[in-house]
Amino acid sequence: QVQVVESGGGLVQAGGSLRLSCLASGRVFAINTMCWYRQAPGKERELVACITIGGSTNYADSVKGRFTISRDNAKNTMYLQMNSLKPEDTAVYYCNLPRMFGYLPWGQGTQVTVSS
Repeated sequence: QVQVVESGGGLVQAGGSLRLSCLASGRVFAINTMCWYRQAPGKERELVACITIGGSTNYADSVKGRFTISRDNAKNTMYLQMNSLKPEDTAVYYCNLPRMFGYLPWGQGTQVTVSS
């Protein structure tokens, strides 16, 4: 079964950094754009950033200039480098396909908590 596994979250002070990882099933990862999403308590899940097979990226306005998405196709792994973290970045972070492609089963996500 196709699956994704997120890791790398934790508790960090405002201004700090974290690097998230997403390991995805090989066949899916090799042919698709992949994205990071997040869901804060009481809020809808939102798109954070996406990266194509060729490395083109796009970001939500709220994270531009602070977050960097990347991927290692040989390792079927995608990353999200998060710098200058803010309390409003606190959420569970997930990886998945873009909505237009149809979502894979959601992973358990990884919790990011930013203290002020």
